[in-house]
Amino acid sequence: MSRPLTRADLDALPSYVPGRNPADLARELGLTEAIKLASNEVPFGLLPGVAEAVAEAAAQGHRYPDMGVLALREALAERFKVDVDRVATGCGSVALFEHVVKAAATRGDEVLYSWRSFEAYPIVVAGVGATSVRVPNTPGHGHDLEAMAAAITPKTRIVVVCNPNNPTGTSVGRAAMDAFVDAVPSDVLIVVDEAYREFVTDPDVPDALEEYGDRPNVVVLRTFSKAWGLAGLRAGYLVAAPEVADAVRKVVTPFSTNACVQAAALAALEADVEMRRRAAIMISERDRLTTALRALVPQIPDSQSNFLWLPIGEQTVPFAKHCESRGVIVRPFAGEGVRASFGTPEQNDRFVAVASEFFA
Repeated sequence: MSRPLTRADLDALPSYVPGRNPADLARELGLTEAIKLASNEVPFGLLPGVAEAVAEAAAQGHRYPDMGVLALREALAERFKVDVDRVATGCGSVALFEHVVKAAATRGDEVLYSWRSFEAYPIVVAGVGATSVRVPNTPGHGHDLEAMAAAITPKTRIVVVCNPNNPTGTSVGRAAMDAFVDAVPSDVLIVVDEAYREFVTDPDVPDALEEYGDRPNVVVLRTFSKAWGLAGLRAGYLVAAPEVADAVRKVVTPFSTNACVQAAALAALEADVEMRRRAAIMISERDRLTTALRALVPQIPDSQSNFLWLPIGEQTVPFAKHCESRGVIVRPFAGEGVRASFGTPEQNDRFVAVASEFFA
């Protein structure tokens, strides 16, 4: 019998599930438009100056970009008051997580994270042949940091804290995070995934870069995909100790941060005020929708992100199908719950009406 051409251990690994294309659903239902509330995107389009910057960069697309991404790294270093050698960029924060795992773990090593959390974590860990260790969420759908610290073994190379957590929107407070960071051995990397940091309003949720960024074993991941509105262009960055950031840059696919992306991210940074105005709208909608949807699903946890978690168990798939039948796309996690991100106020009103119809 001939051996398989690909790794047999990947056969059982689920594929990443992207949000459904709303144009496809609209055609199916005969609607003029379907609403996509499945992928935690912001609904406002590109920030001012981004499209022009991308067009200008595209005009030089026959040339390779700066592989060191120096202009963007310098801009980020200036923004966060860190040395530029501590910054690495990549094709979204998920790609940088993959590069961190590749740089720090190999077959036989363990990568530990809360579950349920970001669905790409197990895919990335399996991709390098390492072992996932999943620590169950608390009954309130958040990280159990004490249990995570207790689960660390000599094989543990990385622990991941997604704060706020995707898909539940819950957050870890300062005291719990302080104790956790102190408890993790110094030879274990602590990866803090802060993809939704710009939506955080609770002062008790620590900014990992400000409060733990000087620790040699802390890596902070952030992205331009969410509040900055560049989900389709794929730009992310991390800040870490120089030796960790350098190891990550060694395993990043060459030129993976292309010229258009670099230009887009730099232009987005110049539109900081507008980004914050748009994020404030999402935060206001979060408050409004939490109140409205808790009248239907009382157990919805507090969110510090641009989405809500509806922990509806066996109703998850029927609810998601009901929403799709009404032209609203949400993200179901079968048997557990639904993640619904925020659109425009009008789109959110439509979602609440559809949800009210189901739960009535």
